[in-house]
Amino acid sequence: MIELLKGIRVVECAVLFNGDQTGRLLGDMGADVIKVEAPGVGDYLRDFLGQITPHHSPAHMYVNRNKRSVTMNLRSEEGREAFFELLKTADIFVDGFAGDACAKLGIGYEDQIKVKPDIIYAQCSGFGAKGPYAQIPTHGMMMGALAGAPPLQMCEDGFVRPSGDALGDGSVVGPSYTALAAVAALQHRARTGKGAYIDGAGSDSVLATNWMPATYTWNDARLTDRRSLPARQTNRESASAKYQYYETKDKRFVLFCGIEHKFWDNFCRAVGREDLVESKDTHAPVDFGGNETELRRELQKIFHTKTQSEWADIALKYDIAMGPAHRLEDLRTDPHLAGREIIYEGVHPDAGPFVYVGWPAPVAGQPFEVSQPAPRLGQHNREVLGELGYSAAQIDALAAAKAI
Repeated sequence: MIELLKGIRVVECAVLFNGDQTGRLLGDMGADVIKVEAPGVGDYLRDFLGQITPHHSPAHMYVNRNKRSVTMNLRSEEGREAFFELLKTADIFVDGFAGDACAKLGIGYEDQIKVKPDIIYAQCSGFGAKGPYAQIPTHGMMMGALAGAPPLQMCEDGFVRPSGDALGDGSVVGPSYTALAAVAALQHRARTGKGAYIDGAGSDSVLATNWMPATYTWNDARLTDRRSLPARQTNRESASAKYQYYETKDKRFVLFCGIEHKFWDNFCRAVGREDLVESKDTHAPVDFGGNETELRRELQKIFHTKTQSEWADIALKYDIAMGPAHRLEDLRTDPHLAGREIIYEGVHPDAGPFVYVGWPAPVAGQPFEVSQPAPRLGQHNREVLGELGYSAAQIDALAAAKAI
């Protein structure tokens, strides 16, 4: 298993994707992640977005893997007392709620530093904890909408629809940036002895992921040379011919990116079409083939002559920037993805066989694994409280008082 964060303890209070994913990323890297949940309800992600077995949605099984679950009633004095005993053993706290929800429960950052002054408090919410929208509850598409990711248009049928692809999912990239900051804060603490408060926002992270169109939009008026830019796309027929998807002989797809002159020349020679080699504009390092509809049609004819696998072989042999473009159902048969071991097949003790997306940055000698399948609500109450020094009688008393 990956042990980069072995010995680091994370306490997580979260439901749904932003906080869940932050904790999951840390758990995947070897941290001991303890998910604190409300008794009787917990993270209701277990119970929607489909079920494999009762209380086991695919989403829950993914985002809550490599965690242990304890239940604590944080509205009760006994529950909060147990929480702070747990916090004393923690390095990182993950807050997955909007705004000041944890502070209202008496376990916010200011409350925590009184008990654990060097805690790394990593909050990850949709709109962040700072700003006028902080208290608004969010779902995934709201984060991208605030960041301007999906271009919107009013259609003739009277409905608003996005007019292009939205780059970045706030519930994925938000946790990624937050977890990265939390890991960096561990080094900061080792150097200075001080903890940190991290305010991660899915909307900010979508904008950071979408930096290129944002940066070019904001600075468009200052561009003095546009020759190396792709043509503005107003419809499918005017899209760049040399940076484009094409269908293959076996009804699959490739993405061709022959925009550098050397890649284009290599492609033309590989397919026996030296007639398509063009004189080079030495002032422009790339050529997107914008507004070249006939060239695009000609390229589609060429790509129909070989299978997706054959085109991948040609890309390798002739040094061409192009590769397979898959449907999700085809990914498990791709030899490259299999070689990367990014698709992980495991077995959940309650839900049975389950296929996961694994860890995207392999660590040599530390293969990824799901060492702790997504837990049942409160599955580890006795185990974790026992580690804190609670006796069986004390744990029974907490249960009787409905504090856990």
